[in-house]
Amino acid sequence: MPPVDLRSDTVTRPTDAMREAGLRAPVGDDVMGDDPSVNALQERLAGELGFAAGLFVPSGTQSNLLALMAHCERGDEYLVGMDAHTYKYEGGGAAVLGSIQPQPIVNAPDGTLPLDAVAAAIKPAGDPHFARTRLLALENTWHGRVLPLPYLAQARELAKANGLAYHLDGARLFNAAVAGGVSAAHIASHFDSVSVCLSKGLGAPVGSVLLGPHALIDKARRWRKVLGGGWRQAGQLAAMAQHALDHHVARLADDHRRATQLAEALAALPGVQVEPPQTNLVFITVPDGQQAALAARLRDDGVLISAGRGPRIRLVTHLDVDDAGLARAIAAFRAFFR
Repeated sequence: MPPVDLRSDTVTRPTDAMREAGLRAPVGDDVMGDDPSVNALQERLAGELGFAAGLFVPSGTQSNLLALMAHCERGDEYLVGMDAHTYKYEGGGAAVLGSIQPQPIVNAPDGTLPLDAVAAAIKPAGDPHFARTRLLALENTWHGRVLPLPYLAQARELAKANGLAYHLDGARLFNAAVAGGVSAAHIASHFDSVSVCLSKGLGAPVGSVLLGPHALIDKARRWRKVLGGGWRQAGQLAAMAQHALDHHVARLADDHRRATQLAEALAALPGVQVEPPQTNLVFITVPDGQQAALAARLRDDGVLISAGRGPRIRLVTHLDVDDAGLARAIAAFRAFFR
């Protein structure tokens, strides 16, 4: 029996139907622009989400980095959340490879960046003492939380009033759309560029797509090549991503339901504090010093979790966690805390 893997929604494995779609895909050389399956994926997502063009890339980290490097020049800065993925978990790529300075802002509990703090962080135009503020970057979902639509509009107004570009790390954009009962296009419509990850809850094995105007995507395509991200017959991966878009978007609601069931079950255990989930991410806090023992016991029972240095643990439901797997996970938690 395979383990119930709650470490991340990046651990999903392609379904048999997805593998078959990849095997049947027509392919070409994407660096030369003639892979028909890659082109179809890029055109589809651009059209559905309201952008002029798209660029299929190996990872969400690269997609975000390409967006930052296409929006900004050396010596520019971008405004970003203190706990945003682009700032905290992407190896400092913007600074290391783009010479772009991040200006982190403390996230509010709902994941938003307070607009007064954003406004205060924008540097005076023309003053050589400062990096040039060029971009505001948000993340949706943020730690599984859905950013409010009115906030997205207000942040856009602030960005445009100050001449800033506006980027969305939409790694879990479709989770936000399903949870909020709106289209992904409606969320994306607020932004100048959006990165969409296909290998998380949608279940594709590899890849993200960066969306934006033609000029931005052309610039990002060049940087993709510079960074070693140009790939050749990638159409098989693109076809698998197309299958994910066709079959795995609506079912994200199942992941959200299971996350709620998991949270409710764990909240009844002694010493476990649970943050009510909005999507597929459940955050729990266990008594300090029990993380390693909990992870080891769960592993013995066929349940995998990521237990870091602190007492807070993230649990993620996804395509490969069905109702039976969820029940196994809950039983393993109960056995440990009993």
